[in-house]
Amino acid sequence: MSFEPTRREFLYQSVGLAAATRLSRAAAATPRIWSGFPMYSQFSPKVPVWCVTPKLQGCLHRFFDSSPVSPSGRYLGVTRLRDETRMPAFGDAADIVVVDLTTGDTEVVAQTRGFGTQLGAQVQWGATDQDLFYSDVDTEKWHVFTVHMNPLTRAKRTLNGPLYMVSPNGKQIISPCLLRTELTQSGYGVVAPATHLPLNSHADENDGVYLTDVETGQSRLLLSFRKIVSALPEALGGPVYTGGAFYGFHAKWNSQGTRLMFILRYRPMQGGVNTQTEGTANVCTLSPEGGDIRLAFPGKLWRAGGNHPNWAPDGIHITMNFNLHGKGLLFVQYRYDGSDLRALSADIPGSGHPSLHVNGRFLITDAYTWEPLAAGDGTTPIRWIDLQQNRAEAIVRIGTQPTYVGPMKGLRVDPHPAWDRSATRVTFNACPKGYRQVFLADVSDLLS
Repeated sequence: MSFEPTRREFLYQSVGLAAATRLSRAAAATPRIWSGFPMYSQFSPKVPVWCVTPKLQGCLHRFFDSSPVSPSGRYLGVTRLRDETRMPAFGDAADIVVVDLTTGDTEVVAQTRGFGTQLGAQVQWGATDQDLFYSDVDTEKWHVFTVHMNPLTRAKRTLNGPLYMVSPNGKQIISPCLLRTELTQSGYGVVAPATHLPLNSHADENDGVYLTDVETGQSRLLLSFRKIVSALPEALGGPVYTGGAFYGFHAKWNSQGTRLMFILRYRPMQGGVNTQTEGTANVCTLSPEGGDIRLAFPGKLWRAGGNHPNWAPDGIHITMNFNLHGKGLLFVQYRYDGSDLRALSADIPGSGHPSLHVNGRFLITDAYTWEPLAAGDGTTPIRWIDLQQNRAEAIVRIGTQPTYVGPMKGLRVDPHPAWDRSATRVTFNACPKGYRQVFLADVSDLLS
């Protein structure tokens, strides 16, 4: 694979001249980090790194496909677990925390009971610094809903549907059912009693991808599992998909807002919580209207080993880790329709949660503590991959082994490195002192 273009050419090829200009302006306008944040210095980081939640324990940002940093670059929005020594009980509350990155001011702006241990309360920003979204749940009816808040005034309103990802323009939300998500992997939906986790029936017509209109607050089932399976009968039929039911997992907008990704999993009918049938996860894509359903990555291929699909910046390709040709995990890319599967590098091993920079040349990822690329001492790397030079390095090494991991590692700490909107800073989770904190790294020097 050739990587001949210059950095500027990569940027223009990936996002176009207008978008490149907006990116350059955003980077130039990014506010300075408060000098009072403690800098992380263990293992000699190769970039400046600050702990941006030093005043509160238990803080975590959402995921590697959305930034906890507000559109202007001034604020940080995260979830705070109140107790890290045990798994949350039904009805426990967590805090929604906003940090002013220019002054260090840290405020608990709300509380929620609609959270999980891995993605918290799905805290994320909309189009402006006045648009903060998080998940909550009615613990009497066990109805999951979204809260739309202005963190500067504390004004808030309730949206009827579940929250997984807000569209780039902040006008729509897509999500699986966050109660049912817990049936295949806990920590990614909301903590709820098993008796209130609805069971599906094979390709259920009453569950699938949900779409919420932010302006009206109304939610609807955009696309059911029945329609998805009907559109892809060869891929989602056969003996492996019997005796159980389909459930939703990740749901993601591309950065252009023109296409959706939805991960389907298949769970045995008699399975308990955290149960899925191995080798039956599929990456599907569709239009925001619920049409043009494509199979981007089939379960029969995924059985070879792989994880963490994510939209590439061009909104056409998807990246992930995959055991391509039995050579172990590599960073791969393929189109939204499943074509053009290829390795981004044939030499650099994959790991963690990979995402491309908008210039297409650089990739950031992490590693699990048990993966070979970790140090074996509870620390893990934040890896910087230069695809043009075919070179990888650990720019940060930091502790991610919490004091209490919990059953089935439900309280593990995944860094989930995520680009901010200027694409010059990366936020990630870690726990070098044993408790959860959120860190911010300035990688602008590596981009120049």
